[in-house]
Amino acid sequence: MGSESRGERHHGLKPYAEGKVKCRSKFKVWMIRMTTTVLLWTCVLQLTALGHTWVPRVWNGRPSCSSPSDVPIQGQQSTSAIVKKFVHSPKRIYNNNGYLMVSCNGGLNQMRAAICDMVAVARYLNVTLIVPELDKSSFWSDPSEFQDIFDVDHFITSLRDEVWILKELPPRLKWRVEKGSVYTMPPVSWSDISYYENQILSLIKKHKIVHFTKTDTRLANNALPLEIQKLRCRVNFAALKFTSQIEELGRRVIRILHQNGPFLVLHLRYEMDMLAFSGCTHGCTNEEAEELTRMRYAYPWWKEKVIDSVVKRKDGLCPLTPEETALVLRALDIDHRIQVYIAAGEIYGGERRMRALSEAFPNLVRKETLLGSSDLQYFQNHSSQMAALDYMVSLASDIFVPTYDGNMAKVVEGHRRFLGFKKTITLDRKVLVDLIDQYTNGTLAWEDFSSSIKAAHATRLGRPARRVTIPDRPKEEDYFYANPHECLREAW
Repeated sequence: MGSESRGERHHGLKPYAEGKVKCRSKFKVWMIRMTTTVLLWTCVLQLTALGHTWVPRVWNGRPSCSSPSDVPIQGQQSTSAIVKKFVHSPKRIYNNNGYLMVSCNGGLNQMRAAICDMVAVARYLNVTLIVPELDKSSFWSDPSEFQDIFDVDHFITSLRDEVWILKELPPRLKWRVEKGSVYTMPPVSWSDISYYENQILSLIKKHKIVHFTKTDTRLANNALPLEIQKLRCRVNFAALKFTSQIEELGRRVIRILHQNGPFLVLHLRYEMDMLAFSGCTHGCTNEEAEELTRMRYAYPWWKEKVIDSVVKRKDGLCPLTPEETALVLRALDIDHRIQVYIAAGEIYGGERRMRALSEAFPNLVRKETLLGSSDLQYFQNHSSQMAALDYMVSLASDIFVPTYDGNMAKVVEGHRRFLGFKKTITLDRKVLVDLIDQYTNGTLAWEDFSSSIKAAHATRLGRPARRVTIPDRPKEEDYFYANPHECLREAW
């Protein structure tokens, strides 16, 4: 029994030992496979990184500010094609000095220019920019977030080789914002980059986070390093791409217009808020003038309250009325059969004020007449998203005519210059008002009126020109975004 038991035990140990050897063998194979896989992935990642370093800039797809043809008109190239240009750009490595939060103020194009400025500031100071917060408390009360208007992922990715941009603060810092313990300030208007380097950078290093409450015109037009100017252009013309939903609808409007022939976009800035703010009441009834005045006093941040409408109009500081606009377009020999797309909100005075314009140019259209109500349902009560559609159509138009030099007029003008100096008629309202008054009171014949208007605007068609610089008077200078000549092909 003992020997038999020992035999059974010996016999039982043999398969156990063999199994143990097999397990060890399998484990070794598994380890070899895992090690090989890790090594292969490491090689792939290293080769990819080296590839980004070695590949010339032209193959990286990084846009050049001096080559407008490389950047498509909003809505004329697919999202995937544009993102592909930037997604492989190597991330810029730098010692992060802190975080910059910004709350933009104003309408869409005022905020657009401000975003470009803030990216440039963040890049120059080597700080991380948090995706800007858009204005929700202005006259329009638009609740849209950045990602509702712009492709936020494209914005971040396309600029990764210049500056770090995050959608929100890291958790370890986010709580400070929630508690309200963040250094908040409006930067000084029209400042050059030395202001941010000498005064703002130290604040960021000290507080780690700085929050700008206002961003409009916080960076100078002129006397900035060339790389800053070109970066502003890159953000404006390439990184700020509208969402796919806005682009799709914008392309549809442009396609409809092109199918019906050439079209002119008229940025008719004759809306209630503009008239109340400016105090311009020419052509309004007494009741309308009183209504506009009441509205102006209702907004405490509109600082100018007592306004002489007659004097302001004579100085060329009022938007042209629809009636005045009709006369000017006729005098410029604009074909009365052309489609005139009205890029604006509700015109103050309605059909009564639009009658002269619609009689002179019967092919008046708007996005609301070209699209069904269901198409625009998502955009209702979102003025910035509606403005984005008008922006796209304005860029694609054969002629662009703004009746007031507001932010949209300026930014669209500059973008059209970048796209090849497309025809943009910037009206000299001071000259026009005088000529219109002479014509309407019978002291100037139509032929003389027309020839005078043509002569006054012969050099105001969006052609190459140097930006006007006026030292110590930045408000009177030509606006950078209306004529970013550092980024254009032509040299002077």
